[in-house]
Amino acid sequence: MTISSEGSGTDSPGAQPPTNGTVRVLISDDHPMMSTALRTYVDSASGLECVGEARDGETAVDMCGELHPDVVLMDLHMPSMGGIEATRAIRQQYPDIAVLAVTTFSTELYVIPALRAGAGGYFLKDAEPEQIIDAIREVHEGSAVFSPTVARQLMIAVKNEPAQVATALERFPEVPHIPARELEGLQLLATGRSNAEIAEKMMVSEATVKVYMGRIMKRLDVRDRIQLLIRGVELGLVEPSLN
Repeated sequence: MTISSEGSGTDSPGAQPPTNGTVRVLISDDHPMMSTALRTYVDSASGLECVGEARDGETAVDMCGELHPDVVLMDLHMPSMGGIEATRAIRQQYPDIAVLAVTTFSTELYVIPALRAGAGGYFLKDAEPEQIIDAIREVHEGSAVFSPTVARQLMIAVKNEPAQVATALERFPEVPHIPARELEGLQLLATGRSNAEIAEKMMVSEATVKVYMGRIMKRLDVRDRIQLLIRGVELGLVEPSLN
C-alpha cells in the first residue's frame, strides 16, 4: 500500500544541502553485506545517492545532523541504539527526514513499533531491488509504505491502549469538525486503499485526495498519514477495517 502524506514544512536543525533533485539516502545497518547491497541498489538507481552508512542507531542520529539526508534506511535490530529508538530520535530532531524501516519479518512485533516511532513505512530485507527503490522514492515524496494488514494492526494496537486514547481526548475535548468528503477519504484510508484507489472510489483526482488529507492533518495537528490514522482511531473517527 502507498499512503501519500504532505510534509510538515518544519525547519529542522543541521546543515541543509542545496537540493538538486537527487534523493540523499543514509543507510543504517550493522550487517556490512546488507549495507553494501543497499548502497549498490541506491547508487545504481537514477536520482538516488547514498551519502553515508551507519552501523548503529546512535551513529545514524549523529550522521543525520551532519549530512541531513532525505531518507534513512533503518535496520530495526542494531547494537548501541536500536532502530526504533533511533527512528524516534530522528523524527523528533529532524522531522523533514523520512525513515524507512528495514526488517526481516513483516510482523506486528517489529513493524508497528517502528511506524509508531515515526517511520514512514518498511520493507523486508529480501525485497527485490526495484521494490526497495520504489519505497525510497515514495517516502521521500511524502508517502507511507505498508500493507493494508499492517494498517489494520496499527489501528488495533492504538485502540487497545486506553491511556493513549484518553490523552488524545483530553487534548481534543471537542473532536474537530471534519467535512463529509474529507472524512470519507479518511475512512477509505483506514481500509488500506492507496491514493489512486481512494480517488477512484470518491470519483475525484489524486491531487484532490492529497488536499483532503492535508486539511485533515492540519485539523488534527499531525504531520503524516500514519499519525493521522493513529489520531483518527484515538478520536473515534475511524475503526480498523474488517476486510
